[in-house]
Amino acid sequence: MLSKSQIKLITRLKQKKYRIADGFFVAEGIKVIKELLESSLELHYLFTTEPFKSHTESETLITENELKKISFLTTPNKALAVFKIPEQKNIETQGLIVALDSVRDPGNLGTIIRLCDWFGIKELVCSKETVDCYNPKVVQATMGSITRVNISYLDLNTFLAEAETPIFGAFMDGENVYKSKLPKEGIIIMGNEANGISEAMEKQVTDRIAIPRFGDLQATESLNVATATAILLSEFKRS
Repeated sequence: MLSKSQIKLITRLKQKKYRIADGFFVAEGIKVIKELLESSLELHYLFTTEPFKSHTESETLITENELKKISFLTTPNKALAVFKIPEQKNIETQGLIVALDSVRDPGNLGTIIRLCDWFGIKELVCSKETVDCYNPKVVQATMGSITRVNISYLDLNTFLAEAETPIFGAFMDGENVYKSKLPKEGIIIMGNEANGISEAMEKQVTDRIAIPRFGDLQATESLNVATATAILLSEFKRS
């Protein structure tokens, strides 16, 4: 059975300020939770409507009605777990790094984390204005990739100013990325969904690149930030 204190803890973790205060985050769904259990993350609670076979003392069987009380999903997905938020690790500056400038949509951040995992990007650095990676919607969208990418929140402007590798930013007037010679090391900045790369971060960019439009009308103003990230990472890795 769920206790009142457990329900209170879990429901408040929907808000960032309580995740920071309590040091925990929520993951939902059997596939996502299994991925997280195989990582070094520390499990705090595991509630499930059917035997999970997790071999952990933290597993508790609950009813579907109880799961509905704590789930953040419209349709609860059989299991919900609470994990301890890990300490932020040092950033490895070798190789490609993706930097996010005020990306606000949880779905976009979750997809970008999965893309980093797919393309072997170990470091994802985020401005302090970027959505929290432990937001339940972000965790859900990463499908476990959150455990395989080092995600850091910092003063992005200072980080870029101290960088010793090229800094790439996508702009309409940039060099065609399909014709560019791209290095194995560097930082790729992806901007806010509505406003793109901010003026302060733009000043740090050393290489302006562009994803060309091929449509006859060329009426589309921009690409979704996660879609643009996929294209750019593919080109950097192909090169």
